[in-house]
Amino acid sequence: MIFDETSICACLFCREISGELSSSLPQAPFTVVLVSSGLVSITAAGSSAVLSAGELFLCAGSVVALAPDANCHILAAGFGGIAADTAAAGLSTPIVGDCKVCPMTAALLAELAARIESGGRSGLSALCYHILCETANADSSAPRLSPLVSEAVLAIRQNYAGLYGVEELSAQLGVSKSHLVRVFSAEMGVGPGQYLTSVRIDAAKALLARRDYPLEVVATLSGFSGANYLCKVFRKNTGLTPSEYRAQHAGTARGGAVNDLEAALYT
Repeated sequence: MIFDETSICACLFCREISGELSSSLPQAPFTVVLVSSGLVSITAAGSSAVLSAGELFLCAGSVVALAPDANCHILAAGFGGIAADTAAAGLSTPIVGDCKVCPMTAALLAELAARIESGGRSGLSALCYHILCETANADSSAPRLSPLVSEAVLAIRQNYAGLYGVEELSAQLGVSKSHLVRVFSAEMGVGPGQYLTSVRIDAAKALLARRDYPLEVVATLSGFSGANYLCKVFRKNTGLTPSEYRAQHAGTARGGAVNDLEAALYT
């Protein structure tokens, strides 16, 4: 062997994550996280962001904490070697990018995951290098969410069960309720109150599918004031009562099947 190709670029880990279980990615010189569906809250190197489908998160030399929603699907990989160190040197802080400016990233990460799962090692270093080159322009697109809305989404997802409402949320963020509603609605397409309700509905769905909790317990754990109110809101949003939903989904795995990544990103 003339030289060790892994010294140029190597995959230190590659993970596929589905569903809403929080997890952490190990520290690597250069980490790429791609969201193909749903929303995920990401924290790394002292920075936090909320990513939606079709967005990338790039960071250097940091553990990455992930808090996805129930419908989230993520591909993540960590890279080492000279090429990864060079890429990391140009990344002083984590960035969020749009896959539209590096459209091959989804297919390349999917190929990387498939090769590792099958045990194939030939050409792996070249594939890793290709991924780094593909993500080189990720910072040319601005994050979809402003800092205020990103912080609001993160606060909702982290404290949906204990959050009283939009008034409390706006006070926590240090802005007026009207300003938060206006900016949040413009960027998310729904108001913060409606988004909070949707997060609580997702939490209730997960509890109903996984555990045989009484409805009062489901209501409390998902942030509703009581079983009656849970039933009313749940049926309005899903067309089913909580009991009907439980009967249809009890024991089923959350997160759903993994769709083709490019189809998920661009349909």
